[in-house]
Amino acid sequence: MSLGIDLSRPSVEVAPELLGAVLHGRGVSVRITEVEAYLGDQDPGSHAFRGRTARNAVMFGPAGHLYTYFTYGMHTCANVVCGVDGVATGVLLRAGEVIEGLDLARKRRASTRTDVDLARGPARLTVALGITLADGGCDLENGPIRLEAAPHPVGEYATGPRTGVAGEGGSDAFPWRFWIPGDPTVSPYKRHVPKRRS
Repeated sequence: MSLGIDLSRPSVEVAPELLGAVLHGRGVSVRITEVEAYLGDQDPGSHAFRGRTARNAVMFGPAGHLYTYFTYGMHTCANVVCGVDGVATGVLLRAGEVIEGLDLARKRRASTRTDVDLARGPARLTVALGITLADGGCDLENGPIRLEAAPHPVGEYATGPRTGVAGEGGSDAFPWRFWIPGDPTVSPYKRHVPKRRS
């Protein structure tokens, strides 16, 4: 694979290397500033924790493809599939900076007030890039959504608990969220809030 990133490793190793990488999608390019790693059957926060289903099959490989899913009944999120074939591991693309196709991204995200917010969050990022649920399984080297390694290493990066995942609100049990410190396009952290039964 000539993406410039070795994706055949667990997501916790790949995730920090995706910071600064560029995702190209349908006339818009986004520099990735925030990601989260998920480790399949070792990870209660992963869609693959309970095994393979029709929904999560793409996560089981091969690496270098896009795993998309629908959340809250309205948003599409996108992940880079990593690891070895048959083992589900992926990196959620949480936020980025639009670096090409700004006018098109503004049209797709017409309600956004500032350019900083165009891809500041996983659902906003997919809308800005024109990614839909149908892009699940897309080859990130030759498909309509393409991944390019960071032209320059980002250097230092920050880590912490993932956003909105149960059991990760305080400690460093799963410090698998990675972001570029001080970058204004990084999304605000939201800890998991358990649902109350009535």
